[in-house]
Amino acid sequence: MENILDIELLEGENRYMNIALIAHDAKKELLVQFCIAYCGIISRHDVCATGTTGKLVQDATGLKINCFLSGAQGGGQQIASRIACNEIDILIFFRDPLSPKPHEPSDNDLLRLCDVHNIPFATNIATAEALIHGIERGDFDWREIVNPKYNN
Repeated sequence: MENILDIELLEGENRYMNIALIAHDAKKELLVQFCIAYCGIISRHDVCATGTTGKLVQDATGLKINCFLSGAQGGGQQIASRIACNEIDILIFFRDPLSPKPHEPSDNDLLRLCDVHNIPFATNIATAEALIHGIERGDFDWREIVNPKYNN
């Protein structure tokens, strides 16, 4: 009898993931350093980012980044729309919890969307490292089942 969640589908090489990157101004350099450290893993996946963050990461690492608008101009909403359409697998969003932001309600909406659509997200370097190591181990290959784009 075939299992609906055919585990054999997940065996073998890890699938590529769609990773979104966002960072508040005070955390951009930390995200750049994170991406330099994990460039070998991140380079095997599709990456998008808000405008300024994406350009900084791309310049520092040579990674190919699909850059959206800057966060203040709606880049976060562009990423949110991709989350709502199940086109993002992992969100890494380095937030500055000590400085209130005028767009903080939309930041919270972005994280709520991740919860609604079961998108793993990290808001600091500790959880980002856990997610990156999980990607490397194939812990998120279950996204293949909920995201039919993998079944081409």
